[in-house]
Amino acid sequence: MATPVEVQVLIIGSGFSGIGMGIKLQKAGIKDFVILEKAHEFGGTWRDNVYPGIACDVPAHLYSFSFEPNPNWSRMWAPGGEIQEYLVAVADKHRLRKRTVFGAKVASVIWDDSMYRWHVCTDEGREYVAQFVVSGVGALHVPSVPDIPGRKSFHGDQFHTSAWDSTVDLRGKRVAVVGTGASAIQVVPGIIDEVDSLTLFQRTPAWVVTRPDWKIPSLVRFGYKWLPGTRLATRLGIHLWQESIGEGMTRHQQLLKLIEFLSKRDINNKISDPELRRKLTPTYSAGCKRIGFAVGFYEALDNPKSSVVTDSICNVTENGLVTRDSNGKESLHEFDVIIWATGFHVADSYRYMGTIEGRGGKNLVEMWDKTGMDAHRGITVANMPNLFFLLGPNTGLGHNSVVIMIEAQIRYVIEAIKAVKKQGAEALEPTAEAQSRYNEWVQHELAHTVQNTGGCMSWYIDEHGKNRVLWPGHTGAYRRAVRSLKQEEYTFSGSNKTHRKSASP
Repeated sequence: MATPVEVQVLIIGSGFSGIGMGIKLQKAGIKDFVILEKAHEFGGTWRDNVYPGIACDVPAHLYSFSFEPNPNWSRMWAPGGEIQEYLVAVADKHRLRKRTVFGAKVASVIWDDSMYRWHVCTDEGREYVAQFVVSGVGALHVPSVPDIPGRKSFHGDQFHTSAWDSTVDLRGKRVAVVGTGASAIQVVPGIIDEVDSLTLFQRTPAWVVTRPDWKIPSLVRFGYKWLPGTRLATRLGIHLWQESIGEGMTRHQQLLKLIEFLSKRDINNKISDPELRRKLTPTYSAGCKRIGFAVGFYEALDNPKSSVVTDSICNVTENGLVTRDSNGKESLHEFDVIIWATGFHVADSYRYMGTIEGRGGKNLVEMWDKTGMDAHRGITVANMPNLFFLLGPNTGLGHNSVVIMIEAQIRYVIEAIKAVKKQGAEALEPTAEAQSRYNEWVQHELAHTVQNTGGCMSWYIDEHGKNRVLWPGHTGAYRRAVRSLKQEEYTFSGSNKTHRKSASP
């Protein structure tokens, strides 16, 4: 058996979170770290998702590291492949490849109370011993495929959008797309020209707004490169626009009527059939579910090749999908290919992280199964010393770039690591009281947001009926919340002594 690898900081995942964490650790003078990546390249979500039409739904100049701007985006909303190329280039620029172990899927993360260290084991049996562990796995990496009877009996090709099978030729095929979320509204226009027919299976319509995408002229890109002020101004303008959407979601929901107006205008202008318009028009408030930004979605559904089915899918046969209408009548829809555009496990993503056991053998999955997924300031968890989550509970966004949240959290993690050393301790963890107070406040703030009051059920809400995914305000408010580590909210331990600051109310 190989000797365990000892390291100060172990990072799990190499998407935006893992890459950003590695870069900032180096800049902070902390160079004893390793990144474990289950795949064989950097990129995370943008490496895995390669379906036709994939693009970011936040303009690229904001959906990138503030400390690594890219003046060469080809479009305002960058295609997924460009974002992946950007992440690989940034990682290589900062020489993270030599600190990354690829093909290393984490199986267990176990805290040793006597050593004040985490023992991290991978599927292939390699062990790492780390003082600090940073989870950068995110939530959009475990596909959610509905457990429909007979799904494995289908004789044609079937795959989830995040596991796109490029060997399947869609030309001349009868294709089913199941789902109407962010992936579906990009896939449908991305494949409509190839297929013989396309049937979209819709449970709930989405609010979809045509993305005002355009190619960035070479002269403008030249300006972005040599006149940084122009790029910064563009980034600021995008940020303010995106924050205005957040204002509508959190405080002034009447602002979202603009989104509803734009979406309904697109439906009326681009869908010729009145019955199809009715099917595609949501009855809940915009923002309750994730708002979709796409190009060509409604045009694709107005294509004679397309149809939309709103009856529920009751089972899968070897030839296709069987639906049942409100009167109980069943119908068979035959296909050559089924594409599951059904999203990801998000509110319950922690169940797919492997075994995580903290102080006293506390099991994180069991803890969160009982109470729901929560963390102190979305980053640290009581009874889990020196364990940090990037894009943890209630730090997702429905309106802006999550890279802003990631950068704020990275600064907080580095401050926490430095605080442990400054205290002469080995570990820190939030007090249960501080974590409880913080999450009570978060849920109180979420109570009046459109996600909680807009009249829909979404993947933001967990089985306990709580929104465990989104931050309830502006990105600036979150940055202020994690601007500095309040030591009175933490217990420091190790080095034969325990340091605990008096907790403030």
